[in-house]
Amino acid sequence: MAEQEAKDSAARTRIITHLNVDHHESLVRYLEYYSKLSPWQAYGARMTDITLSNMSFECGGKTYNIPLKPPMGSYRDARERAVQMDKESLQGLSRSDITITEFLPAKGASALMFAIICATFLAYSQRWWFGRGQIVEHVLGSAFARFSFTIQPYLITFLLVVHTSEMLYMALYKLPFHSVNPRSLLFWKWTAITFIEGVQAFGRFNGLVKAKQDKKVKEKH
Repeated sequence: MAEQEAKDSAARTRIITHLNVDHHESLVRYLEYYSKLSPWQAYGARMTDITLSNMSFECGGKTYNIPLKPPMGSYRDARERAVQMDKESLQGLSRSDITITEFLPAKGASALMFAIICATFLAYSQRWWFGRGQIVEHVLGSAFARFSFTIQPYLITFLLVVHTSEMLYMALYKLPFHSVNPRSLLFWKWTAITFIEGVQAFGRFNGLVKAKQDKKVKEKH
């Protein structure tokens, strides 16, 4: 009896450690789906105990229990049950089974475009720079200065509207759909780069999703 209890205790410790270290995103989804927490609230999820009939978590100073129905037959069933619960959580939350945990910065041609867009935002952020007698007129000539003075309010408004819309689509749809939590640094990296780059950031993000999908398909065969 004591030997079996020791084995069960060791198994529970391995399960808890593994899930906390390697599957934090799944634990967050458990609390979102089964305990009805928001992504923001569930971000600090940490498993504290598991029995054959229950999982216990701490999050935000509170304890949450998720009953296992039906109970497991033994702790050897824990991996299969955890996978099953994650699939159920993904379906219930209307999430993709592809979780994004990486950030891809701009490189090569994308980095050049990133620099150009940043320079454009900076250059056209102030209209007075293009006024008569100001620095742009002295450096680039009066014709370019007059043209830029005319288009500045329209150009900066257009850029802000388009890039803000793209950023909001990334932040409110794409990132949550792939389980990127708004309390994570990863979320804000993707959001910020999308505000600057727009479609190029979407291209890298979608490429990352596609690569993970292809890898998952290969692993099934």
